[in-house]
Parts: sequence; C-alpha cells; structure tokens
Amino acid sequence: MEKTQLIEKAEQLVAKIEDLPTIPAVANQVLQLLDQPDVEIEQVADLMLSDQVMTARVMKMLNSPVYKPASEITSLKRALVYLGLRHIRELALTTSFISAFEHDAGAFNITDFWEHSFGVGMVSKIIAAKVGYRDQEKAYISGIIHDLGVVFLSTFKRDDFLAVLDSIKDRPVKLADEEIKIFGTSHCEIGFCMARKWNFPDVYCEVIACHHDPEQAAIDPILCAIVNLADLFCGVRELNYGGREWVSFNLYEEPAWQVLRKEYPELANLDVERFCYELDDAIPDVKNLVSSIFNTNP
Repeated sequence: MEKTQLIEKAEQLVAKIEDLPTIPAVANQVLQLLDQPDVEIEQVADLMLSDQVMTARVMKMLNSPVYKPASEITSLKRALVYLGLRHIRELALTTSFISAFEHDAGAFNITDFWEHSFGVGMVSKIIAAKVGYRDQEKAYISGIIHDLGVVFLSTFKRDDFLAVLDSIKDRPVKLADEEIKIFGTSHCEIGFCMARKWNFPDVYCEVIACHHDPEQAAIDPILCAIVNLADLFCGVRELNYGGREWVSFNLYEEPAWQVLRKEYPELANLDVERFCYELDDAIPDVKNLVSSIFNTNP
C-alpha cells in the first residue's frame, strides 16, 4: 500500500477521535513566544514558570545523564540559557507529548512505553555523537517522540491494539505490518498526522512517519536512520514494552545502516560489539530518568 493511502487512512482515524489531546496552553504560548524574533530568555522563563509540571520536567531532563551538565542546574533561566532558544522549543514539544499521554489507561504499561521512548531518545543521541551527526539534541527529541502513533493506538483503539500485540507476540511479524492489516494504516502514519495537528516541525513529522523506513525520508534520512537503529537496539534489550522477545536484527543488513554508511564511510571501521556495550550502559540511566520524571510532584 502506498504511503499516501496509509496517511489518508490515518487522517480518518485521527479525525474520529473527539477528545484527542492537545498541546497544553502554556506550551502553546511558549511555542508562539519563541516564534517572535526579539524574544528574550527572561520572557520564556517567566511563562514556563507558570506551569510547574512543565518546569519540573524540563529541569529533570536537563539534569539527567542525557545532557550531562557540568554541575546541577537549579535555575530555570540558567537551564534555558544552557539549552538555547531552539532547543527550548523541542523540550516544550516533548513535555507536551508527555503531558498528553502520561496516564496508564492504554494497552500496555505506560512506564514501559516511556522507558522505550526515552531509551530510543538516549540511544539516538549516542549514535548521533558516534557518527558525527550535527545535532545530537534533535536526535534525542526525535527518539522520544518517534512512537507517538503507538500511544495513540494504545489509548484510543485499546482492544484492537491489544489484539495486534497479542497476534505478534510469538511471531516474527513487524508491528507496523500487523497494524496495517487491522487498521488499514500504522502507528507511523497516525503519529505523523498527530504531529502535524500539533504543529511539530517538519523534520520531526518525517521521523515519526519514516522511522521504520528511513530510506524513504526526504528531509533528513540520516536522522531517521539514527532513530531507526536506536529503536531496533532498544527493541532487543530491556526497553521494548514487552512481548517482543523474539526480535533480533543484523546491523549490517539494515537499510538504516546503509544510509549511515553512505554518509559516513568511516563507520566501516566501527567496533560494533564494543559500541553495543556502550549503548547497554545507557539502560539504567533511562530507567532512572523515567522514574524521576513521572514521580515529579509540582
């Protein structure tokens, strides 16, 4: 089935949900403020401080092993200076995603979902650093939001999605392929439609749509390939939200690896086994980060 057809079906599914989450008001105001050419850090900080939950989560993320500040950041203004205005937008989008889907009412344990999402984010950043990708924070944010469509299906199509998960539990069948059989589209296209509704930047919309097919990406195939490999890695480790123990992959046979090799020929010399050990070291950090974010009291 063509991508355009999958997107059309996804648009129909998303349009039928009357109580579809929206970006929280403060986050929306932050994004609008950041569009102003003469915006100052103090203005953004004052606005964000009016949302204690957003502020607390941004601070937790910034003081996590992902960003590795030299010392703990305790001031929101200092945090925003450390981030820079462009990355404030990205964290505002991320915290909006978290706020929209933080409750455990779907087809799987929501903590497992966030461990997978933050795991893919953290591993994406590590891969980006290893290959020399220019924007490691963008890779991190892309990893966190890549499965926006999965949490949509888990929340709004719970019973059918449970049936999908159950049907692939012990079979070597890709989740997206089984979703297409049941829904006529997959979490990739559904997430893409939601991201457009929330006015995510085009590059993030593309990652969500193409994270299983990075070779189809037009805006930033390298970023899509990074997220794809991070997703595969987390899928074969402890960060896979359950039921996919059969999953395995050969890095050298993955289209995403070929995309990266074409851009970065020096990857031919990468010690993959050693690199995988480095990625394994990130798993405890991911679990601690998710635990701290979702136990934050405003």
